[in-house]
Amino acid sequence: MKTNSIQKWSKILLIILGVGLIVAIFVPIWSIYLNAPQYPEGLAMFIHADKVSGEYSIINGLNHYIGMKEIHADEFWEFKILPFALGFFALLCFTAAFLKSRKILNILTGIYLLFGVGFVFDFWRWLYDYGHNLNPHAAIIVPGMSYQPPLIGYKQLLNFEVWSYPNLGGAIMIAAGVILIILAFMENRIAKKAV
Repeated sequence: MKTNSIQKWSKILLIILGVGLIVAIFVPIWSIYLNAPQYPEGLAMFIHADKVSGEYSIINGLNHYIGMKEIHADEFWEFKILPFALGFFALLCFTAAFLKSRKILNILTGIYLLFGVGFVFDFWRWLYDYGHNLNPHAAIIVPGMSYQPPLIGYKQLLNFEVWSYPNLGGAIMIAAGVILIILAFMENRIAKKAV
């Protein structure tokens, strides 16, 4: 057995991951839900790889009163590169699988983990700026109050309950990272035993 060659089950999982990452381009990655007495049915905003969908125009209208910036997809550089980044990682999954290459799997895992950390930090930074960089001339000003939505989980913002968590695309991206770590660990362990 070649020490750089991966197992058949790793090859199958890499192909599934590649398909999953392509799917993540076309489905929502993250969901933000808001509930308030005046909106008992709730308001939803979905972040995709290349756009924002849901009731974000209503959310923009509400946020105007407390001085938050409006959400416009064309202002986010991330939407221009994220579909290509996911496509690139899918291509690396397929390449590692078809070449049965442990080396490519290791490179893919390292780059994907760096991308994941950067993606989460960038999203947190965007939420921080969105919730803290307020218009000082807003109609409603609560001294010392910021409106940063949670990165993940629940937060009370004035009379709004806000939930934020991964949607299908985000779940695929998180699962891909976990599976890549496991595959790289297992393949490197098998290779060391084979030497």
